[in-house]
Amino acid sequence: MKHLLLATCLFMAAGKLFAQDYRFDPPWNTPVEGGVHFTVPRVDNVPDLYGDINNPQLVIFFAGNQFMVIDSLIADFKKAYPQYQRIFAETLPPGILAQQIETGSLVLGNMRIDIQPDIYTAGKSRIDLMRDRFSEVKAYAGNTLAIMVQAGNPKKVKGLRDLGRNDITVSMPNPAWEGIGKRIEEAYIKAGGAALKQTIMEGKVKKGTTFLTQIHHRQTPMRILYKASDAGPVWYTEAYYQQLKGHPVATVAIPEKENIHATYMAGVLRNAPHPEAAKAFMEFLTGPQGQSIYRHFGFLPPNNG
Repeated sequence: MKHLLLATCLFMAAGKLFAQDYRFDPPWNTPVEGGVHFTVPRVDNVPDLYGDINNPQLVIFFAGNQFMVIDSLIADFKKAYPQYQRIFAETLPPGILAQQIETGSLVLGNMRIDIQPDIYTAGKSRIDLMRDRFSEVKAYAGNTLAIMVQAGNPKKVKGLRDLGRNDITVSMPNPAWEGIGKRIEEAYIKAGGAALKQTIMEGKVKKGTTFLTQIHHRQTPMRILYKASDAGPVWYTEAYYQQLKGHPVATVAIPEKENIHATYMAGVLRNAPHPEAAKAFMEFLTGPQGQSIYRHFGFLPPNNG
C-alpha cells in the first residue's frame, strides 16, 4: 500500500511538472511561412528576430516596444513595394540595438549575427545622441505611460504611488538597459517625489519586490500573466496590445500631470546597405498606410510626442 501511495504521489508530481502552462509565452507575432517550424516555449522561440536574415533587401532595427506592429507593417510594405520581399527586422531594446550598430554584431545564445541595419528607430533622446550616424531622421509615432496589472486588478492599484506599497510586487525596466526605465523614474518623481523613486528602485529592489527587467516588453507582460508580479509600468501600447490579444491583464491610467510623453524617430544610417529600400520604407512608415497601422495599435501621432 505504501509503495502504491508513493507511486501515486510521484505520478501527480510528474503531472504538475510536465503540465507547465506556456499559453502566454511569446512569440506573439504570426510566424513567417516556409521551412520547418520548430518553436519550443522557453527554449527556442527567438521572439525579437523576424524574417529573412540571409541576403535581405532591407534591414530594420525597431525599438523593442513596437514588436506588435511588425506583422502588419512589413506585410503591407511588401504589397506597396513588391520589389522588396526579403526583409529582416529586430525588436530588441534600443540600447542593445545601438550597441549592435556600434560593435557590428549581436551574440544571441550560440549565434553571432553580423548584420547592419538600414534603419534604426528609437526615442528622440537616443536618436539625438546618434545624429551623426544618420542621413535622414523623421518622427513617426508617440506614446505615454500606463500601468499593466493582472485582470481584475486584485491589488487595487490606482496609480504610480501604489507601486511603493509593501504588498505590491513590481516589474520595472532596468534604466541601465532600457530608456523607458529612465522615463518611468521621471514619472515616479512627478507622482511622489524622489522618495517614491528611491522606495521602488532601491528599497524594493533590495527586498526583491521590484524585479528589474532586461527586456521589459517581454518580461513584464509575462510576469504579470503568470502572476509573478502584481504590476508593471509600461508604454500604454504594450498593455493595450495584451488586451487586444485577449490576455488577462488590465490597464491603470496615469494622469497627465504624472505622465511623460515619448516621441519615436526613425533614422536612415549613412552607411545603409540598401539605401533605396530604406528610402521607400521611410516614406511608407510616415505615410498614410504606416501611420494607420500605428494608430490601430494605440500609438499617438508624432506631433503629440
